[in-house]
Amino acid sequence: MNSVTHSGTSVVRKASRFLLTSRKFNDTSRINGDETDNGLPPPVEGTLKITWETTEMDCSFAEEHEKVSVRKRFLESTKLGASQVLDTLKQDCPGFNTKSALDELNVPISGLLVREVLVGILKRLSFDNKTRCAKLAYKFFVWCGGQESFKHTANCYHLLMKIFAECGEYKAMCRLVDEMIKDGYPTTARTFNLLICTCGEAGLAREVVEQFIKSKTFSYRPFKHSYNAVLHSLLGVKQYKLIEWVYDQMLEDGFSPDVLTYNVVMLASFRLGKTDKLYRLLDEMVKDGFSPDLHTYNILLHHLATGNKPLAALNLLNHMRDVGVEPSVIHFTTLIDGLSRAGKLEACKYFMDEMVKAGCTPDVVCYTVVITGYISGGELEKAEEMFREMTVKGQLPNVFTYNSMIRGFCMAGKFKEARLLLKEMESRGCNPNFVVYSTLVNNLRNAGKVLEAHEDDGMHFRQPWAFGVEEEVKSLRREVNDMAEEIAQLKRLITSVHEILTSNYEFMC
Repeated sequence: MNSVTHSGTSVVRKASRFLLTSRKFNDTSRINGDETDNGLPPPVEGTLKITWETTEMDCSFAEEHEKVSVRKRFLESTKLGASQVLDTLKQDCPGFNTKSALDELNVPISGLLVREVLVGILKRLSFDNKTRCAKLAYKFFVWCGGQESFKHTANCYHLLMKIFAECGEYKAMCRLVDEMIKDGYPTTARTFNLLICTCGEAGLAREVVEQFIKSKTFSYRPFKHSYNAVLHSLLGVKQYKLIEWVYDQMLEDGFSPDVLTYNVVMLASFRLGKTDKLYRLLDEMVKDGFSPDLHTYNILLHHLATGNKPLAALNLLNHMRDVGVEPSVIHFTTLIDGLSRAGKLEACKYFMDEMVKAGCTPDVVCYTVVITGYISGGELEKAEEMFREMTVKGQLPNVFTYNSMIRGFCMAGKFKEARLLLKEMESRGCNPNFVVYSTLVNNLRNAGKVLEAHEDDGMHFRQPWAFGVEEEVKSLRREVNDMAEEIAQLKRLITSVHEILTSNYEFMC
């Protein structure tokens, strides 16, 4: 099945992928010290067992401590082995026997070692020759597979596929999928997700979709059928037109849609600006006996907000309550985001107040959406007020919040405040990313403040995330200088040869 192709993004197996506003939730699995890891109180049987084993506590503790020590030693040993393997792979060149060099290391082969090495190669892709990285990764992969008592896991295959994807090695990915199937592993939604991005760029997305839908080795669980798995993955890579085609194929093949199917296709219709189709799908969904869920309402709220229909959005919120679906902070944030994009800042403030009245506490994402809206609308003072409010209420600004505020100060010509905010950001442990620095530096340069821009431009190279880039730039400069010297030597040599030939010609004459 020289079938499959690729995708750099991993498949999230939950329907929450449909939420239009992404956020991170805190882990609430442990509420107090009396609860177990899963958030539930210990059962009576567990309590009785603890009481019965109290006399053996010292022995049990020693055994557990020994287990922890063994795991720690294993992890440290594996990381050391991975470092040695990576150093050996760097030496690969014509005349160097990489296989023999790896054999001489005598490192224990495990799934963790393979992962550490492949992840190490992935991290270097931005700085090294990508074709060379892909070849080294495959060479190591083949070497591991040839070791006695070791067999690659599906995760190992997926990691190598990700490297091939980043390197643009489409054909190599297809061959690797065939090897994976031959090795007894079914292709999964993760496999498809890895393939679809690369093949989409190569114009082969539809072909890959057809192969996965018809493949007997495609393990589509936990989805209802292969079509849902494919639709979910296509949504992640924004292949909206292809989603429509897959949906039509699904109906032709006699498969029934469920809530997940309808949500994906409705969102695709919304993104494509097909409002009529969105409502038609909603009607079909209800006729088929499915009630709109939280994600369905989220899509509809965003549609109404971006369409500048705040009154209709308010009616929908009331309808949700009437049918027993209580709007959450995500629904309000989605609505506010859409309204801010439509320039309806007063409506944003209204719905934020409504959210608080409904018992929903605005989170950092919600505040950032409102602040960004104020900045885009030229309302810097209101953005500052909202920025102070979120801090007072315990919502710490993130890198996106700071970037919006810095952009707002720059737009207003308040560069001193922007630079002070950058320092505050760093002092709070919120590391600025490239976007934050580029926002400040570009605005300073545009305002003619070249010296200040140069100072801030130099700061971002002192950040930990930029160290690798700086070192790579230095390395490239050294290589360019070396090449320039070699070219100069070659020119001198050509001049010398020319002089010799000229003198010989004159002598012969």
